[in-house]
Amino acid sequence: MTELLSERLADPDCVEFEIGTNPRASVVWLHGIGADGFQAEPLIRQLARSGGAPLRFVCPYAPFRTVTLSGGQRMRAWYDLRHVDRQLQQDESSIRESSALVRALIDREAVRGIPSGSIVLGGFSQGGAMALLTGTRLAKPLAGILALSCYPLLAGTFASERQGANQHTPIFLAHGIDDPVIDFRVGENMRDGLHASGYAIEWHAYRMGHELHVGELADVAAFVRHILSPASR
Repeated sequence: MTELLSERLADPDCVEFEIGTNPRASVVWLHGIGADGFQAEPLIRQLARSGGAPLRFVCPYAPFRTVTLSGGQRMRAWYDLRHVDRQLQQDESSIRESSALVRALIDREAVRGIPSGSIVLGGFSQGGAMALLTGTRLAKPLAGILALSCYPLLAGTFASERQGANQHTPIFLAHGIDDPVIDFRVGENMRDGLHASGYAIEWHAYRMGHELHVGELADVAAFVRHILSPASR
């Protein structure tokens, strides 16, 4: 159903999947803390079942770093977590470093023939937070943004750093009502703030915890296929 490409990038590590042949659109997917690029497999399989045009998934691995909130363990993380409230004491230097890596992957897709306007940028938890931060601050238009079970990063610089290129880009936000890691109200507040800033938000709430839910994956797949369809572009 899906083909795993053998290519891996040196920095960061990256695994790729393709649905069909000769894709003309891509999804850049950012995993959650402690996971890796294969976290996207359930979504890839859901998209493969849904049909549609060929699609490439680019799934980078976050660097290994020490995570304060996990007792100083080293794990794959886009940035350190220093406080149980993810919006406090944010690791700005690592956040910006990781955002630069994501931008490089978007640029790399353009070199391979897929412009930014045919790319969906998304992720789960830490990855979703990174996707939203990078997407709203990107000076190139994207096809869409997926931000699942996450929270805002560097909110204090959002107003000065946001770019008009993705002001009207569709954004899929989702959160678990029973999320024990990131309170549901954090997701709601993020949604309301983006709405107030004029973004095009598709909001979903699911009876789940901090996870990727089967119903959520079906909704994400439908969203991706819709925004990448010729009629929507």
